[in-house]
Amino acid sequence: MKAAFGSRPLSVDRGGFLDPATTSYARRSRRVVQRWTTIVLLLLPASVLYVVFVLVPVVQAAFFSFFRWNGLGPLTDFIGFDNYARALSDGVFRGAIAHNFVIVALSLLIQLPIALGLALLVGRRLPGRVLFRTVFFLPYVLSDVVTGVMWSAVYNPQVGALTALGAALIPGFKSQALLGHTETVLFAIFAVMTWKYFGFHLVLYVAGLQQIPSEIEDAARIDGASNVQVLRRITLPLLGSTIRISAFLSVIGSLQYFDLIWVMSTGGPVGASETMVTYLYKFGLQRLALGYGSAVATVLFVLCLAFSLLYQRTLMREDVAGGVSRAV
Repeated sequence: MKAAFGSRPLSVDRGGFLDPATTSYARRSRRVVQRWTTIVLLLLPASVLYVVFVLVPVVQAAFFSFFRWNGLGPLTDFIGFDNYARALSDGVFRGAIAHNFVIVALSLLIQLPIALGLALLVGRRLPGRVLFRTVFFLPYVLSDVVTGVMWSAVYNPQVGALTALGAALIPGFKSQALLGHTETVLFAIFAVMTWKYFGFHLVLYVAGLQQIPSEIEDAARIDGASNVQVLRRITLPLLGSTIRISAFLSVIGSLQYFDLIWVMSTGGPVGASETMVTYLYKFGLQRLALGYGSAVATVLFVLCLAFSLLYQRTLMREDVAGGVSRAV
């Protein structure tokens, strides 16, 4: 006797028992259903949160950007792309974009190399390396607000620690208001950003170094390679995926940075430390121009999205492909 089970025949022998092949097929089908049910149940909460708190606000901001709106009344004054034209024609906003890219460049050229160099020093053989890693990572634990208040006091030209240190070490030292001059404010804030965040990248690099088998480097040294050659030909290439993800996080963070800059300078003086997010907060929220602020936020989103897609399709393609292959 045969009965239908899905697309395969269901065979029953004379004793009333199912055919072993059919039983195995049914078990595999149940396992597939159970696996996909588990995946959906695990992803569903995170997916709902992502849609509600990320995708929906992005779409709303893009929609609001086409209106002149203060956030209080109905959306009735449709102005099309005027908010975007206003933003891109504003010299302050163009300066804010330039400041963001200055921070990006300084992060890639100064902050990350410092973190990588210290990671190579404390990564493996340095005595007390655990203590050094902890000390370097501690500033990252502090909130940006606490860090900004603390370093504003350090930079105080009258009673700040920097002024006291300069007076003690340099005869005739004259204090400078680093946060009060347009030529120095952005670099002074970047120094604080480096102090706070290089420990995070250092931990990333140390974790990457620990994944490199020491036997490979030892074999190269036995074959006559110098420490510089080992670093250049073996360590850095094997650390490439970690360096790429560190650079990616640094660029995205630099484009979206707000807290520390707002606490230390509020984008001043005269816009010398303005960034896209401080400009958005100042000209969008504080002045109740939410339509205009939404346009600025959309420009920022497009820049970050374009960089992310381009970076992942070029520099991180092999890393992503390798991660997918390992997962499969």
